Amino acid sequence: MSLFSLIFQSDTYLCMAFPVPTRQDAYIVDFIPLASMDTVHHMLLFGCQTPVDCGSVQGTCEDEAAIMYAWARNAPPTKLPKDVGFKVGRSSGMSYFVLQIHYGDISAFKGEQPFIAGIYLLMSVDTVILPGQRVTDADVACDYTSYPIYPFAFRTHTHRLGKVVSGYRIRDGKWTLIGRQSPQLPQAFYPANKQVTVKYGDTLAARCVFTGEGKTSKTYIGGTSDDEMCNFYIMYYMESRHAIPYMNCMEMGSEELFQHIPPEANVPINVSPSHMNSVMHLGQSTDDRDYAVVLDTNKLETVDQDYHFEQVSAWPQSSLQLGQVSGLALDSDSNLVIFHRGDHHWGADSFNNQARYQQRSLGPIQQSAILVVDPSKGSILKASGRNMFFLPHGITADKENNYWVTDVALHQVLKVSSDGKDKTLMALGEAFIPGSDNNHFCQPTDVAVDTESGNIFVSDGYCNARIIKFSADGKYLSEWGAGSSDRRRRIPFHIPHSLVLLPDKKEICVADRENGRIQCFIAETGEFVKEIKKDEFGGEVFAISYSPTGDGLIFAVNGESLSRPVPIRGFVIDYSTKDILDTFSPNKKEFKMPHDIAETRDGSVFVGDASSKSVKQDTSKTAAIQEKQTVVQKTQPQLEADKERKSPAKLNKGERVLPVIITTLLLIPLVVVISIGVFISWRKKSMYENTHGSLSVRGILGKIRGKAVGSLNLGNFFPSHKGYSRQGFDQLSTEGSDQERNDEDSSDSENEEYSALPPPQSSS
Repeated sequence: MSLFSLIFQSDTYLCMAFPVPTRQDAYIVDFIPLASMDTVHHMLLFGCQTPVDCGSVQGTCEDEAAIMYAWARNAPPTKLPKDVGFKVGRSSGMSYFVLQIHYGDISAFKGEQPFIAGIYLLMSVDTVILPGQRVTDADVACDYTSYPIYPFAFRTHTHRLGKVVSGYRIRDGKWTLIGRQSPQLPQAFYPANKQVTVKYGDTLAARCVFTGEGKTSKTYIGGTSDDEMCNFYIMYYMESRHAIPYMNCMEMGSEELFQHIPPEANVPINVSPSHMNSVMHLGQSTDDRDYAVVLDTNKLETVDQDYHFEQVSAWPQSSLQLGQVSGLALDSDSNLVIFHRGDHHWGADSFNNQARYQQRSLGPIQQSAILVVDPSKGSILKASGRNMFFLPHGITADKENNYWVTDVALHQVLKVSSDGKDKTLMALGEAFIPGSDNNHFCQPTDVAVDTESGNIFVSDGYCNARIIKFSADGKYLSEWGAGSSDRRRRIPFHIPHSLVLLPDKKEICVADRENGRIQCFIAETGEFVKEIKKDEFGGEVFAISYSPTGDGLIFAVNGESLSRPVPIRGFVIDYSTKDILDTFSPNKKEFKMPHDIAETRDGSVFVGDASSKSVKQDTSKTAAIQEKQTVVQKTQPQLEADKERKSPAKLNKGERVLPVIITTLLLIPLVVVISIGVFISWRKKSMYENTHGSLSVRGILGKIRGKAVGSLNLGNFFPSHKGYSRQGFDQLSTEGSDQERNDEDSSDSENEEYSALPPPQSSS
């Protein structure tokens, strides 16, 4: 915002006027006072069309000033009710804000700043990079001999040959990372490891890794573009009374000292040429960039009733520069939330045989691991999650826009604030400790949150094969494993990889990755509802999302399968019929490892790929999908009737005779059975009549029908035949009573889909 005016009338009064930062209609939905009664007596916020000179204590607006907010005496923030806001902007009559602040104590503004910032530069001055040599290290180290400093940002700098620059504090022989980055990325100052302080007796060290490949002559340290440089900048603060604005170190570290440098300092961070000159940095790692594929279901085209997605190549409008994209979510504002791994990677050496993370020396991911993105343009709205995660996996947002994430290295589920303060609000599981009891996870994969009850569901995970349910405050409630559509064979989960809550059905579904199936359960009880397993999945289902459109749509992505090679793509599935309504994939760059999927309220579908590393957008049309749902859900008799109505051709004589013959042959056994039944009943009735009188026709019909109205139960005719039981024949009843059914052996069908109880009705 540009200030319209900023005028102090006196030492105890401040007035600011600034324009509403949009020409469109907008709404203020929250007020957060950043003040304390120790210094501020009160604050008033006005809205108006034209502000006046703030030099007058009474001056606010030339037109009528509307008070929008007032604060005093450490009052808490004002929370407006849901869907309530103050209208400002174009048609509201409020084009400017005017803020008046009356101070009670101005002593805090007098005197020096308590802390002063400074720069500490570590630089090599005598490194020589030999031509053709694959790796050349430039090491710098100095003992620190001054008052404590507190690093809060770092910057790396080399020219073209630099691959990675890392800076450390060494204390008692232990190396602690301050910052590490590729110097080929935009060379701004980025947040340092906030846990590091430097005091007298510590050592500061840095290593630059160069390559001489492709060079034909030696390269020296110098100031031209043909020379090289090795610089690691530390931006710090220290107490003002001891402040030193600049310090440097140009000493070569000893070989003995650098024998103990952490391994990550030697691992290059490769950057693709297309991102060498990027103007924005938010965490980039390898040549293959992770990506989110975006599909907008507002632009589905129809060609001969074949519904498909159309790719939009202009998304995003600027580079997102992601690491491995592991999770996607939508916040309550319908913005896309991307969870990525920055410069960390999950590789063969990341875990030992006990699933314990082996790369803790890398430290947490320094980049913003959580990005909130405008779904229409792909522009970044806000970023958070620095120095918090080691190997991110799944993410979801609750109705308060808190993020629920899983970290497979930490073996934890974390509730994280979205206010940019990188604050952990709740932690489930023990950091870096895998387990399978109520208080531990083993590489948990995803989280789903019930917006009504607040209950938390966790898919756990790569080591365990279960879904765990917790209360909103993190109390363990229950857990369950896989359901089964075959009572003879219950196949356990094999990496339950992605969770989604179906709020309209009170169910939760899981992508059982290595079993290539989707299973759904009643969220309240964990009771199995249904399974969706398709040959088109090829034995792998990585992620699922849900839309209540129509009778419900499940969006899914599969993955590469060595045993059953099929195309890697996305699927749109009718929840009720389990039919695949559509498939989609990028036009130019194919999916490699689509890892998560999310769908917006307007129908846009996002797919995050953990290998291909790019961002694309495709479009479709929800209405067309709904139409196809309607067609698919027609019953077979309806379809046959439609076919018959549409066919104008008449049957010839031979075609008419054949169905009559077949029908007659099929009816003969039924007539015989009914005749036997009538005969037996008549014999019994005759015997009964001989001793007890007559039996009415209604009584005879009632005996034929049996216990269940309208049923024909063969067990009534042969109840004592050797080798058969009455219960066995009861299963053949076409319309028998539920009370006659033997539930224990009711079906051996491998394709049976269990029916779940209807969801409990809300008390509201």
